[in-house]
Amino acid sequence: MALRKVTEIPKIPKARVKTIDSQFDATPAKKKSEIEYRVVAFYNYDVLQKKQFYVVSLSTIKEFSQLNYELSVDVRKNKDSIDISILGLNTKQSYLVKPSAAVTDLFFEELFGNFKINVIKQDGSINTGIYYFNVFKKELRLVEEILPKKKFNRKFCKFGVDNNLNTFLEV
Repeated sequence: MALRKVTEIPKIPKARVKTIDSQFDATPAKKKSEIEYRVVAFYNYDVLQKKQFYVVSLSTIKEFSQLNYELSVDVRKNKDSIDISILGLNTKQSYLVKPSAAVTDLFFEELFGNFKINVIKQDGSINTGIYYFNVFKKELRLVEEILPKKKFNRKFCKFGVDNNLNTFLEV
């Protein structure tokens, strides 16, 4: 059996990655509004690093029973806003599988005052929550939920604060 000489290696096309800026400009498909994600903010003091973090936790409403998942996101922090682009789901390696939502926790430092948190889906839909952070007074509150004006934009995310998850440096 004669072997063929391969002169050219086949090229695999690169996956198209949407940037946060291109998602802001995209026009979403016309769909019915359905709450799919939950955003919760809280304070977390890391004892090992000895730092106070501001945590933005993004999770799915639906629970998965066969595998444990985490949300894959792209994050960009600006002067007074945080843009979170939802890329998809990744499986977590775990020996114990239990019904749970897909979650990702985003840790930030030095947030103070009003911050706009934009959650962006791949199709271009945007939901916004405005939070007020003041770690000196141990205050964190949701100021407002906004649905930005955009053609076919729809509500898919619920914003909130969970003060029961707050941890601070104990003096």
